[in-house]
Amino acid sequence: MKHSSLLPLALLLFTSIAASAAEGDGKLRIICFGAHPDDCELQVGGAGALWAAQGHHVKLVSVTNGDVGHWRDAGGPLALRRKAEAEKTDAMLGCATEVLDIHDGELMPTLENRRTIVRLIRQWNADIVFSPRPWDYHPDHRYTSLLVQDAAYIVTVPFFCPDVPALKKNPVFLYYTDRFQKPLPSKADIAVDIGPVIEKKLDALAVMESQFLEGGCNGNESLAPTDPAKRQERVKQVRASQDKRFQSIADRFRKELIEWYGPERGAKVKHAEAFEICEYGRQPTKEELKKLFPFVGR
Repeated sequence: MKHSSLLPLALLLFTSIAASAAEGDGKLRIICFGAHPDDCELQVGGAGALWAAQGHHVKLVSVTNGDVGHWRDAGGPLALRRKAEAEKTDAMLGCATEVLDIHDGELMPTLENRRTIVRLIRQWNADIVFSPRPWDYHPDHRYTSLLVQDAAYIVTVPFFCPDVPALKKNPVFLYYTDRFQKPLPSKADIAVDIGPVIEKKLDALAVMESQFLEGGCNGNESLAPTDPAKRQERVKQVRASQDKRFQSIADRFRKELIEWYGPERGAKVKHAEAFEICEYGRQPTKEELKKLFPFVGR
């Protein structure tokens, strides 16, 4: 019993040492938060793959374990399945994975959860932090955003969670894009051409069979055919649907793509991801954004 009580501390020390060892390699450190195992992959998987291809360090964190996110399966077996899907998907993208053991649909913006988010950002020594916007149909999405917002600035406060050293400077906090219009529509302070990695991203998302092939909590038996030919056809359907999703983001933020990539290339970008700066973190200039997104530009 005494030994087991030391495991969280040992893990914390190991993570801190690993992060410290990577601090001096000159690479960026990006941590992305989503409510469920598939949110980060869907929203920032392309940019994550582009960072990873340049040797930067990217971690995708699911704040819940996704244990009610399926029409047939639930509980521990589903949580294990979704964690395995996330780990395989993130490995394909070149990103690290963490899935917190909080029940899907039960996330609350508690002090305990705020401390968890602050510790994760500090342990990763983040330069950039991503989250959903606070206006969303799903309470887990909203509270993930609120928890990350609450961590902004306080990650630099030494005597909050003093067991993990405070960051010397506040990271840049960014929101994923979404379709919601009230109270404010999503905007793009930076738009990313993910064309060079779109096939990798589509391949990776297809690994999350419980969500994209089988339809998650609103799916049904017809979306999980056992016949190999029908299942392959379902994979094609999902890839086509996701392909259109990222094309629509490019079309929606064409003006911003042209601003970042120039008229010729910006007009030709077919697939994109877009991000909005949160006012609560460090406020970067356009030149700083170019350094934080080194694959974006003319």
